[in-house]
Amino acid sequence: MSWFESLILGLVQGLTEFLPISSSAHLRLAAAFASWDDPGAAFTAITQIGTETAVLIYFRKDIARIISAWSRSLVDKTMRQDHDARMGWLVIIGSIPIGVLGVTFKDQIEGPFRDLRITATTLIVMGVILGVADRLAAREEAGGKHRVPKERKSLQELTVRDGLVYGLCQAMALIPGVSRSGATISGGLLMSYSREAAARYSFLLAIPAVLASGLFELKDASEGGHVSWGPTIFATMVAFFVGYVVIAWFMKFISTKSFMPFVYYRVLLGIVIIVLVSMGALSPHAAESAG
Repeated sequence: MSWFESLILGLVQGLTEFLPISSSAHLRLAAAFASWDDPGAAFTAITQIGTETAVLIYFRKDIARIISAWSRSLVDKTMRQDHDARMGWLVIIGSIPIGVLGVTFKDQIEGPFRDLRITATTLIVMGVILGVADRLAAREEAGGKHRVPKERKSLQELTVRDGLVYGLCQAMALIPGVSRSGATISGGLLMSYSREAAARYSFLLAIPAVLASGLFELKDASEGGHVSWGPTIFATMVAFFVGYVVIAWFMKFISTKSFMPFVYYRVLLGIVIIVLVSMGALSPHAAESAG
């Protein structure tokens, strides 16, 4: 991997990690359209450490409060009903599905699931699901002639069942094209959580999964020696700085705006990929030589 490739892929990772459009799909597509080698699942996981570090810094006050309350709840029973202590447990519970499925389907994730036809299909399907969830949320918030506006749930109302559902949604993002934030936010909206609550829990829930995946791949890559360390570290740093800017913008955007622009983009991109593959202009296995 060249330094130029690492710059572009780092920018792509940072720009797309927090938006509901799938960073793994865009890294895969950037390599395919540029006729580069597939950066591979290891590169994706390691660069995600950069964007997840941006989450740690952006939500540092929330995270510090949650860890403090959760730690105290281990020895102080009165703390176990505290919202922050419960949030700590709910993040742990919600992380179980992706941990189990990630290990179980590791070979498929790094192999067959990277087929561009699968990526295109998941872009479209999850785009439609996000669109439906967004429309239902907007309809409830606005009310109507014969409907009273319905207040959406906050994270104070998050339950163990909902945390597990969020976790299952996050696990779907193991398939390129799904999008971690897109799947979890869609799940949250369909469970009647507000846009801000769904996004906030989505980002908090991603921390253990992404860091664990990145560190696992880091160890695996160190032993296997199949990663270009200089460019990969550079891409990770680029992803961190760009990712921080994007997450700050996104949290402001969702407080007043609809997710529909992302829906249209996902569906259009998926259709373009299917057309290009069908015409033979793009191989479904393009840029897989290093994958």
